[in-house]
Amino acid sequence: MIKSMTGYGRREAALKSGSVAVEVRAVNHRFCEIVSRLPRPLASLEEELKRMVQRKCQRGRIEVLVSLGAEREGGKALKLDRALARQYYHLLRELQKEFHLSGTIDVSLMAGFRDIISMSEQPREDPRMARTVTRLLGGALADLDAMRRREGAALARDITARLRAVRAEMGAIQARAPHVVEAYFERLKARVANLTGQDPDPARLHQELAQYADRCDITEELTRLASHVAQFETALQGRDAVGRTLDFLLQEMGREVNTTGSKANDAEIATHVVQIKGELEKIREQVQNIE
Repeated sequence: MIKSMTGYGRREAALKSGSVAVEVRAVNHRFCEIVSRLPRPLASLEEELKRMVQRKCQRGRIEVLVSLGAEREGGKALKLDRALARQYYHLLRELQKEFHLSGTIDVSLMAGFRDIISMSEQPREDPRMARTVTRLLGGALADLDAMRRREGAALARDITARLRAVRAEMGAIQARAPHVVEAYFERLKARVANLTGQDPDPARLHQELAQYADRCDITEELTRLASHVAQFETALQGRDAVGRTLDFLLQEMGREVNTTGSKANDAEIATHVVQIKGELEKIREQVQNIE
């Protein structure tokens, strides 16, 4: 069953000291691009999470977002800048001596200089939290995969209906093809008669007709087109990523259809060719969403 490249999955867990949520978003992309946004306490998990995504997604731009409750973001710590404190102390002593100032340089005075003591985040790596995140990501990826499969099934139904329309137009072209030479024969005979005022030479007429029949023969093109359509339908039933294969087959189908229209040189066949090209273009738009 084919899969769409777009989807969404989310899982969340409540913990004693906070909560954690994992979201996975996927959109169309020619290749597999994985972007992760992790809080600092979980930065070491990045490669493992990417490997988990790669096992599930072969194409698309996938974004993994892990968010922690405020209480889990990490502890705060006070940091003392000892070198800066010494500079303040020595400068204050020099100031006392130079201007003969009274007073003492004590803790309360030094604490007034805010850049001596600062607050810093201290990320905490928690093995239990890491296990929880990987478990939640597994669930979010399962949700994402289910959504992609549902959308893929809808795409497959639409494409299959359009392929039936393509086959119907191909059948109409095959039915019309034998009459193209007959119509040309009648036109040619009438044109020669109008120009010369007499019946054309049958031998010369049939020679010209044989050459025309060879030039406008579209049997090979229709055979290859039918083969490409059959391969396309088979690929739709596959379990692997087939987006690139389907795109290639569409290109080949378009090439055969264009050749058919130019070789047949018939207004009725040209109408069917236009219809087929329209269906192929709509199928191409859908294939751009397939993994």
